[in-house]
Amino acid sequence: MAKPIPTRVHGVLDYVSVGTLLALPRVLRRGWTPKVTTLLTGSAIMTLGASLLTKYELGLFKVLPMKGHLALDGMTAAMHAAAPFLLLDDRDKKQGNALPILLGFVAFESLAALLTQTQPSLQEQAAEATGELADRLRDAAD
Repeated sequence: MAKPIPTRVHGVLDYVSVGTLLALPRVLRRGWTPKVTTLLTGSAIMTLGASLLTKYELGLFKVLPMKGHLALDGMTAAMHAAAPFLLLDDRDKKQGNALPILLGFVAFESLAALLTQTQPSLQEQAAEATGELADRLRDAAD
């Protein structure tokens, strides 16, 4: 099956997710227990760290292979799927808005992990290699 999400788009989704995971429990306070807020804050920090370390166009340090990044995304989705059972009591599930949003994140993360290409496009790889070569030549000239 062809995967329609390029790694660059996945990177944008990652960084948008970080902001969303941090903001939602603080903006939508009703029904968000401190445990859920802590879970989403930890997820945001983990997503940011994984994104900065991933070997894709928007990674800063480029040490984590894309397949490893996608595996982390899958584990995060599983953690968010388990969260309603572990962190919300019946009152929280009925009164608040955390449950549908957590389940929405599960769907989003699962689809993003399953539908993202595992390698940047050849054009992106060539552009990155050209940039690295230019940097090396510049360093050698200095």
